[in-house]
Amino acid sequence: MTQVNRLNGGQIDRTRTLNFKFDNRNFTAHPGDTLASALLANGVRLIGRSFKYHRPRGILSAGSEEPNALVELRTENRKEPNTRATTIEMFDGLEAHSQNRWPSLRFDAMAINDRFSNFLTAGFYYKTFMWPAAFWEKLYEPVIRRAAGLGTMSMQEDPDEYDKGFRHCDLLIIGAGPAGLMAALTAGRAGSDVILADEDFALGGRLNSETYSLNDDDTPNWIAQTVAELSAMPNVHLMPRTTVIGAFDHGIYGAVERKGDHLSAPSEGKPRQILWRIYSRRALLCAGATERPIAFENNDRPGIMLAGALRSYANRFAATPAQRVAIFTNNDDGHRTAADLHAKGVKIAAVVDVRPEAPLNGDYEVLRGAEVIDTKGRLGLTFAEVKLADGSNRTLDVGALGISGGWNPNVHLTCHQRGRPAWNETLSAFVPGDTLPPGLTVAGAANGIMSTHGALKSGAEAATHALDLKGDAIAIPTAEDAPVTQTPFWYVQGCSRAWLDQQNDVTVKDVKLSHQEGFQSVEHLKRYTTLGMATDQGKTSNMGGLAIMAEIAGKSIPQVGTTIYRPPYTPVPIATFAGRMRGKEFHPTRLTPSHHWAKERGAVFVEVGNWLRAQWFPLPGETHWRQSVDREVRQTRASVGVCDCTTLGKIDVQGTDAADFLNRIYCNGFAKLAVGKTRYGLMLREDGIAMDDGTAARLAEDHFVVTTTTANAVKVYQHMEFIRQCLFPDMDVQLISTTETWAQYAVAGPNSRKLLQKIVDPEFDISNDGFPFMACGNITVCGGLRARLFRISFSGELAFEIAVPSRYGDALMRRLMVEGEEFNVVPYGTEALGVMRIEKGHAAGNELNGTTTALNLGMGRMVSKKKDSIGSVLSEREGLNEADALNMVGVKPVNSADKITAGAHLMDASGPVDAAHDQGYVTSAAFSPSLNCYIGLGFLKNGSDRHGEKMRLVSPLTDLTVEVEIVSSHFVDPEGERLRA
Repeated sequence: MTQVNRLNGGQIDRTRTLNFKFDNRNFTAHPGDTLASALLANGVRLIGRSFKYHRPRGILSAGSEEPNALVELRTENRKEPNTRATTIEMFDGLEAHSQNRWPSLRFDAMAINDRFSNFLTAGFYYKTFMWPAAFWEKLYEPVIRRAAGLGTMSMQEDPDEYDKGFRHCDLLIIGAGPAGLMAALTAGRAGSDVILADEDFALGGRLNSETYSLNDDDTPNWIAQTVAELSAMPNVHLMPRTTVIGAFDHGIYGAVERKGDHLSAPSEGKPRQILWRIYSRRALLCAGATERPIAFENNDRPGIMLAGALRSYANRFAATPAQRVAIFTNNDDGHRTAADLHAKGVKIAAVVDVRPEAPLNGDYEVLRGAEVIDTKGRLGLTFAEVKLADGSNRTLDVGALGISGGWNPNVHLTCHQRGRPAWNETLSAFVPGDTLPPGLTVAGAANGIMSTHGALKSGAEAATHALDLKGDAIAIPTAEDAPVTQTPFWYVQGCSRAWLDQQNDVTVKDVKLSHQEGFQSVEHLKRYTTLGMATDQGKTSNMGGLAIMAEIAGKSIPQVGTTIYRPPYTPVPIATFAGRMRGKEFHPTRLTPSHHWAKERGAVFVEVGNWLRAQWFPLPGETHWRQSVDREVRQTRASVGVCDCTTLGKIDVQGTDAADFLNRIYCNGFAKLAVGKTRYGLMLREDGIAMDDGTAARLAEDHFVVTTTTANAVKVYQHMEFIRQCLFPDMDVQLISTTETWAQYAVAGPNSRKLLQKIVDPEFDISNDGFPFMACGNITVCGGLRARLFRISFSGELAFEIAVPSRYGDALMRRLMVEGEEFNVVPYGTEALGVMRIEKGHAAGNELNGTTTALNLGMGRMVSKKKDSIGSVLSEREGLNEADALNMVGVKPVNSADKITAGAHLMDASGPVDAAHDQGYVTSAAFSPSLNCYIGLGFLKNGSDRHGEKMRLVSPLTDLTVEVEIVSSHFVDPEGERLRA
C-alpha cells in the first residue's frame, strides 16, 4: 500500500524500505518508524477495539502512555499480546494483529455491547450475576472468562532468552530529554560515573518532536553532538530502549533494557530483554510530561489524538493521520501543533480554543471561546461538531482531531515509596511532592518546568547539586523559554458519553455515578469505575476523573487528592522478571559434594528443596527400587553404611553469649552444655508450635555448631537472625550459615567406628570411652586434613557424622568406600535414611508439619520450666495441652502382608468412619526390612496410653481399610543400646 499520509522531513531513513504486515495486509515503512507511525503513514487509523464496549479505537499518543493501540506482535511461539504500537520499533518482516475483536477488526460482533451500555455502566458487575445462583457456574462465569482479557497468548514455550544484571553508578539519570542530556553532560564532564536511561530508541526525548533551534542550530544536530560526546566518555553509560520501572530501597532502581525487541528475533545466545538492578548513589528523574486529553461526546473515535502526538508524528516520523486536521486546545501548545502541521503542508481546518483571548493566526482559522461537542464517523473520524462562542454550531470536515488539555508531569517514580504528589495551581497539575525516594531529585518537565530553556537549566543544576560538583557551571544552550499557561478545562458540559479511560471504557457519566452511589474517595472511584486500572495506569485519564469528582463534590482537586502509582512504570513481560529462572533453572540446583561420585555409581537422584540428593544406589540385577533400599538398610544395620548429609543446615554460633543465646532459642536447656558435647534440641515458634529440631555441638566455650533439617535450613537461620538482631541486639553473638562450607557424611552401623579409625589420625581417640555417645570435637583425618566429628545417630545404630571442608568432600567419600571394602560398606540414599529413621522413631518434616507441639511429638518434658525461651509460654496454652491431645505413636499391621499408607486416618476397631470419629492419622510410612513388614509413624489421641490397641487404618479416597496395632514409635532398639555401643 502507498504511504498516502507520509510527509516531508522527519528522522526516518528513506534510503531503506521495510515491509510489514498488519492484520495480514502488506505495508511498507522506513527505519526510524514505529508501528504506529508506519500505520498512520499508510492511512490506517483503526487499530483495535476497547475492552468493555468494543468501540473502534485508534492511536491516541506517541509514547508509552498509549491506552488504545494495543496489538499482538509477532506470531506463533513469539507472539506477544498487548504490545503498544506507539513503542514498537519497526523492523523488516514485522507482523502484527489487532486484538479483542471477533471475527474481524472492522466487523466486531462484540460491539453489540455498546448497544447495551445503559446496562453495563460502572460497577454493573457488583449488581448483576447474583441470581439465579445456579447460573453462575454454568453461564455467567464461562461467558465472563471468555470475554475477559485483550490479546491472546500462543500457549507455546517462549524460545527467547532473558537475563538479569547489576549496574552501579554515581548518578542514574532517568530520561534523556533536554534535562536528562544536560544533567549527563554536567556529571560526565565532572568525571562522575553516569547511567543515562531512556525508554525510547532515540535519545533526545521531546526534543525529537520539536522544530525550534538550540544554540541557533537544528535540534537534531544538537542532540547528535551531545550524544556523541556522551558516548565518547568512558564514565558515561547510555542505555536507550531502557525503561526504569521502579524506585526501590537504598537507591536501587529496576530497569528493563530491550536488547532484541527491535529485531525479528534476538541474536543467537543473546537475551531479548535484561532486567537490571541499578545501584545509584544519587538518581535524577527527567521523565518529562504527558499531555492530557479533553473529554467530550464521542471523543474516542480513531483519528482523535493528543495534539502533542500529532506534532511528534509530523516532525519526527513524517506522518499524519489525515490531510485535513483540526485542533481542540485550552493552551498555547495546541497552537504550536497547528503551526508545525501547517508548515508540513497539512490543511488546518480550524484551531478550536476554549479561551476567549486565544492567539490568532493568519495561516488558519482560530475559533475563540469554542468547544468541540461531538464527532461523527463509524470506524474513524469524519466530522467534528463545534459549538462557537455565540452559541451556534459548526461542522468541521476533518480526518483527524488533535486535543491538548495541558501537560501532567510524569511523577510516577516519585510515588513508588509512598510519596504523594503536590498540586501546582499554575500548571493545574500534580508535581512531585516533598517526600521523594531517598537520593532522588527531579528536573525538567517532570518537575513542572515546561520550557526548553528551563528544562536544560534545571537538568544541569540538579546534577550539580545531587553530586555536590565544584567548578564552573556548564554553558546552557539558548532555547525557547516561553511561559507556560494552562487554563483548566477538563470536559465539555452536557455530554453523556465522554470518554476518560479509553482502554477500560470509563466515561464522565461513570465518575458521576460513582459519586452518586457513595464511592467518592479517589481509591473507591478507581476501583468502582476501573479508572486508571488499565495497562497505562491512567497516564492520560486520571486527571480528568479527579477533576470531575472534585467538581461534583464541590471541592478542589488537591482536596479530593490522588491515588499514587506503583511499579512497574510500564507493563513488563513476566519472562523478564524470571530471567534465566525457567525450566530446570527455575530455582538453582545445588549438588552435594559427593554428587559426581554418586552419579558414577548410578545413583537415582531426587530433588530435596534446591538440593539434588542420591535417593538410592541400584546394583545390577535389581529391578525395583525397593530391592535397592531394602539392601542398603540391611547392609547398614549389619555392618556399615555411608550417607551424604551435607544438606542438613549448619549454622556457626559464636560469641561470649552463644550459650545463653541458644538457651533462649531452644525449649530445652543449653546453658550448661559441656565443651565437647552435643545435645538434641527442639525449636518452637513464638506460638508454641514445633518449628524445627536438630543438634547443637559445643566445640568451645564461645563456639557452637547448630544443625537443622534440610527443609528448614534457611527458615531457621532467618529466625535466629531475627532473634539476634531484633529481640536480643545487645548479646555478643554472631551467626553464619556454613551449610555449603562443610561436607558432612553419616557413617552408621556396627562397624562404623572401625571404618573411621582407618582414616582418623591416630592421636584422636574415638573409642567408646574416649568419644562417647553425643560427643563432638575438632579432629584431623587422612594425615592432617582438618575435620569435625560428631557422635550422633539418626538411624539408631552406632553412628558418627564426619565433616570436612567441602572441597575435600568428594575425596573423602571415595576414601571411605575404599577403606570400607573389608567391612562390605554400602552407600545409602535418602530412602534408606527415611526407612531407618522411621524404624527408630525419629520425627522429621512429616511430623514437624507446623501443627504439632512438643507434647504431640512425645517431647513435652523437653520444654524447660526453669527458663524462658521462644514459644515456651504459649506452648502452655490450654488448647495445646488437652487430656486427649495427639501423641506420636508407631503403627504396624496386624497382618504383616498389609500395607501402611501415609495420610490414612486411624479409627476405632468398630463404629462409623467419618470426621467426627477420627482418632488420628499416619504421617510417615515405609516397608521395614528389619521387621519385614510395613510400619508407620502417626499421631493418635491420647496415643501414649493406647499402645497395644487394635484399630482400623482407613483412607476413603483410596478405598483402604487395614487392621493395625498401636505400638511404640521406636521399632528398632527401643532401649538405645546399639547407638551407645
